[in-house]
Amino acid sequence: MKILDGGMGIYLRESGAPFKQPEWSALALIEAPETVKNAHLAYVDAGADIITTNSYALVPFHIGEKRFYEDGPNLLARAGKLAADVREESNNGLIVASSIPPVFGSYEPEKFRPDEAVHLLNMFKDNLVEFSDVILAETVSSIKEAEVIQAVFCGVNQPLWISFSLKDAINAMEPLLRSGEALEHAISSLTAKNIEAVLINCNQPEVMESALRVAKKTLPRNKELGVYANAFQPTYNEKKANSGHSELRDDLSPREYFNYAELWKSLGATIIGGCCGVGVQHIAELKELKV
Repeated sequence: MKILDGGMGIYLRESGAPFKQPEWSALALIEAPETVKNAHLAYVDAGADIITTNSYALVPFHIGEKRFYEDGPNLLARAGKLAADVREESNNGLIVASSIPPVFGSYEPEKFRPDEAVHLLNMFKDNLVEFSDVILAETVSSIKEAEVIQAVFCGVNQPLWISFSLKDAINAMEPLLRSGEALEHAISSLTAKNIEAVLINCNQPEVMESALRVAKKTLPRNKELGVYANAFQPTYNEKKANSGHSELRDDLSPREYFNYAELWKSLGATIIGGCCGVGVQHIAELKELKV
């Protein structure tokens, strides 16, 4: 089993790094990049086998179009190099994953514009991916978004991991992407030859069990399955992911998160980490799963 790191933005906020909306986790990268490196190191010390680049908020939605087109290439390279430096210093086989975010904002598949997305995603391919070992497309919310991501990254000589985000429906018989499309159909639609893993992310931990059962049934045996949940308070206002600081749960202790992760492992997950609000202590608990 591989341990993926936890959430970056809230860790930076709680550690005192520069942090505010709309820049979110990108502000620390812009103003105090050493705090980003320290965050990576904290997750490595906690036991993470995989760290993700701090590039999730490097999109026009968060940093503005002017800054994105003028400074985006340098900021993406900075995010990649910080993670790569930690990999080189760790000497323990650490994996760096390029975080490829929803380029028009999280949880809003209706805003996805394929032609424009290609241009934005190529910016990530041209400036970030050279520093990584794996490409991790995160919070993918529609089949069309997954198709465009595959088209852009299928020719890159790195494994491509697609991580879908679902409607927060607990024990759903048919888990649905945030677009309303069935998870089963989304997984079946994946065709890029370099796809090596399918994950579920940025959902309540309680949502993951039924999603994993469907994914395990649908996913080819030679592909890995992963999960990393968030620690947000339950909410049905999905736009909140982009419009403010979501409240965190106070009932999701590191040990409780471990209990969920133990279930996920039993259902076939071989990559387990954390998303928004799941921090260093939560990730440290997961080391027991590797025994």
